Order: sequence, then C-alpha cells, then structure tokens
Amino acid sequence: MNSDNTRFLTTLISFLILGGAAVHGQNSNQDFLDAHNAARRNVGVGPMTWDVNVANFARNYVNSRLGDCNMVHSPNRPGYGENLAKGSGAFTGRAAVNLWVSEKQYYNYGSNSCAPGRVCGHYTQVVWRNSNRLGCARARCANGWWFVSCNYAPAGNWAGQRPY
Repeated sequence: MNSDNTRFLTTLISFLILGGAAVHGQNSNQDFLDAHNAARRNVGVGPMTWDVNVANFARNYVNSRLGDCNMVHSPNRPGYGENLAKGSGAFTGRAAVNLWVSEKQYYNYGSNSCAPGRVCGHYTQVVWRNSNRLGCARARCANGWWFVSCNYAPAGNWAGQRPY
C-alpha cells in the first residue's frame, strides 16, 4: 500500500472514530440523564439513575419501530412510564427531552392539571418524584427520522397525585 492510500485510510478511520464519538456524546446515557436531572433539579426533585434493564426495554421497543417510526406506546410495559419522540435531521436525545420539558408551561401545579387543550404529561413524567430509574434509546427509522423512547421506573402520572 502506498503512502497516499495509508494516509487516506488513516484519515477515514479517524473520521469514523471521532464522528462516532461526537454522535455518542450527544446521545449517551449520561446526556439523557443530565437533561432529565436538570428539569428535576428545577422543581426540587432528586436525580434519576440509569437502569440497564429499563434501557434494554427502551432499546428493544425502539428497534421494533424502525420499520414505521409510528408514535405508538409500547404494549406490555412492566410497570414503566414512557415518553416517545421523533424528529428529523440532527434530532438528539437531548432534543427529545427538551420537547417533553417544554410542556412545563402548560402544567398548573395548583390544580395539578394541564392547560385546556394542551398536553403536559410528558413533562410530569420527566419530573415525577417517585420515578427514579431511567432508560432511553434512540435509533434511525427506515424513513430517515429518529425515534426516541425513554422509560421510567416506577411509572409516574398517577391520577390525583402531584409529580413533585
């Protein structure tokens, strides 16, 4: 192999390694945790920890949706709460969590309800004080969109209870 080929292969391998690290850094377990725990800190709720079993459940479900990327909640969740998101382009795990957290504006703590015609249950699951274990997964669907699932143990959003 001549020096030009060697230089090309070295550059290609470096690109693949560094490129993979950059993508992983934006969608790592810690990135999902940090985004969740920042929202929880804002309302005085303790941090979540990463749970491999919960993450495996999320990964298996995400992989089952890659053919259609439909936003359908997983059946047979073993006591887990679940938030789903999908997006195009550079849609990261942090972007998904930020979408859910953006629902905070629609949550009224006094009445423990969402504003009329609005959704806030994704947000309340993120900050649910009794949910303390997290597992998330993100993958690209066949249509090019990204699909994200975060699962929470134990599940939150119990009727009549406040998230914090």
